[in-house]
Amino acid sequence: MDLFKVLAPAVHGMNAGVVALTKAPWIGPKVSRTITEITYVGRKSGRTITLPVGYSRSGDEVTIGVSMADKKSWWRNFLGEGGPIAIRLDGVERTGHAVTRRDDRGGVAVHIRLDPVSAQR
Repeated sequence: MDLFKVLAPAVHGMNAGVVALTKAPWIGPKVSRTITEITYVGRKSGRTITLPVGYSRSGDEVTIGVSMADKKSWWRNFLGEGGPIAIRLDGVERTGHAVTRRDDRGGVAVHIRLDPVSAQR
């Protein structure tokens, strides 16, 4: 039995709770400084997927550290040349290009280069 498959409904519920916190009027601005939503289209499934992630930002560069990467698959959509992604920042959806990188210690991070604001949809 795969524990992660068994826990999937609980994880989905927790993700929904985290997203709700980022949008709450009194705590949302604080939470959304480090947690936000990303949206992308799965390379294999073709489905649009939205999920909460922790992130850090420096100007037009956003980094998402992927903890327990071997137990997750979403970041694999951005291997190689990477691909398009949308991320909610300061209450506004921004688009960009995401690329997954691994460090020397086996850590995984997804790096997003945001599109210029004038190019946003």
